[in-house]
Amino acid sequence: MKRVLIPLQGAQMLFVAFGALVLMPLLTGLDTSVALFTAGFGTLLFQLVTKRQVPVFLASSFAFIAPILYGVQTWGIPATMGGLMAAGGVYMLLGLTVKLRGTGFIHMLLPPVVVGPVIMIIGLGLAPVAVNMALGKSGDGSLIIVEQNIALTISLCALMTTIIVAIFAKGLVRLMPILAGILVGYGISLAFGVVDFTPVSQAAWLAMPNFVAPEFNWHAILFMIPVAIAPAVEHIGDILAISNVTGKDYFKKPGLHRTLTGDGIATIAAAALGGPPNTTYSEVTGAVTLTKSFDPRIMTWTAITAITLAFVGKLGAVMQTIPVPVMGGIMCLLFGSIAAVGLNTLIRHQVDLSEPRNLSIVGVTLVFGIGGMAFGIGSFSLTGISLCGIVAILMNLILPAVKKPQAEK
Repeated sequence: MKRVLIPLQGAQMLFVAFGALVLMPLLTGLDTSVALFTAGFGTLLFQLVTKRQVPVFLASSFAFIAPILYGVQTWGIPATMGGLMAAGGVYMLLGLTVKLRGTGFIHMLLPPVVVGPVIMIIGLGLAPVAVNMALGKSGDGSLIIVEQNIALTISLCALMTTIIVAIFAKGLVRLMPILAGILVGYGISLAFGVVDFTPVSQAAWLAMPNFVAPEFNWHAILFMIPVAIAPAVEHIGDILAISNVTGKDYFKKPGLHRTLTGDGIATIAAAALGGPPNTTYSEVTGAVTLTKSFDPRIMTWTAITAITLAFVGKLGAVMQTIPVPVMGGIMCLLFGSIAAVGLNTLIRHQVDLSEPRNLSIVGVTLVFGIGGMAFGIGSFSLTGISLCGIVAILMNLILPAVKKPQAEK
């Protein structure tokens, strides 16, 4: 009986992750079938590196949405994939550093005063894209795709559904607010007649995912490397969370260096095939908490299910028919939530913004990111999240540390 239940539990975990998994490639113009394949393949690689000891599922990372959007527009998908492979290399480098010097090095290089504002920029930098899509326009606002009043109705219904499910739903349903928002928004889009089923009718039932080979452009590589900061810190938080859920210390066994390396290898493999970079999924961790399904073999079946679905051509075509306002409505919450996570990082770690040093780091990082500051020498330039990450790290290392008042004797 247990042998039958484990594959079913694995499929259930994919259902929990599905909405977020496919939303990321839909927003960035990547292939959803490739994203499904690389999520499954990346999870299997992660399990190989960590000796299948950690019950987590890896899939599309939202932290890379803004960099991928910029990279695809600037250098194209192949060069962007090459940059993302380099970002995966940063994970592996961090894993090696943790193995050699322990976790203290990461806390020194990436304290909350650095990580907080960088995460906030990831969310806030995409706010105009979310609003444009919610209004029925293309991401840059240059093209009207759906009439504004209809688009607003669709996007607001998708947004409100996502919020209501996240707050009021119970059990497993509460872990799937994005999927719920997509389904309701899609249903209303059908009622308004704005869904084009042409891609579905033209697609084969079984089809090879549209894999893309990477190209290596040093501009894209230098742009993507600093972006790995935020998801690397997110990875550490997720491993801590699943450790608390299962009652096992995964920082020690298999070790944080192994989980970081596994995540890095999964991201490199995903980018090498044209898929979005991978990260551990909090939604699935929540499902593990709820169902008490601690067996890592369940995630093996989640990965196998994802790989199998990647070859269903009709499924990938259906994903392409999701109207822009549906995604825009959900993005309004999603990107705001990312910014809120960064703000919560500062609050939770009690970063004192009355201190000039902390205020300088946070203030400059936010203004550079939101204002679109760019530094360039010749053909080399830094902008956006990559610039913010480097500036925040350098300011943290250069500015003198705040002296803590000595305790009274």
